[in-house]
Amino acid sequence: MTFGQSFHWTNELQVAETVYDMLKPGCVLALIVHTKEGRPEPRPAGPPVPHGEIRALVEKYLGSTRRAGQGTAPVRNHRFEDVLVRTRFGAPRWVFLPGVPDLRRDVESILAGYFSFSWAAPHLFGERKDAFAEEVRALLRSRSPDGVFWDWPGDTEIVLARKPT
Repeated sequence: MTFGQSFHWTNELQVAETVYDMLKPGCVLALIVHTKEGRPEPRPAGPPVPHGEIRALVEKYLGSTRRAGQGTAPVRNHRFEDVLVRTRFGAPRWVFLPGVPDLRRDVESILAGYFSFSWAAPHLFGERKDAFAEEVRALLRSRSPDGVFWDWPGDTEIVLARKPT
């Protein structure tokens, strides 16, 4: 069974135990995420996306509580391994696949990417959505005259927990 960028939305311990019961012996639970922390970052091939400043603009418009849908986003200060080791799966193993080292993005792609996050979805901004979008566009135009940026989403981390045979 595979979770792609979604396991953190669940009651992780309960869901892992339920998946364990669903899997046949020898089968695997795979959790797929983008990981930057502790990974070697490639050299920027152009001006980098100013993610910190864009996140600050999101906070300016939406406040410091990270929202998601109609509620708030769960606070996560642990790794998946911390949860899985407490289940019948035991200690997982993980593999990394290198991320795209030279991802090129334009202004509209970056803005659309932020609007795709549950914590910055367009409906959360209400009537201020267009003002937010224009402020992001202005920030980006000030950083890159041609409107093209370098980005690196991180490496793809796959956390694997196997049910014993």
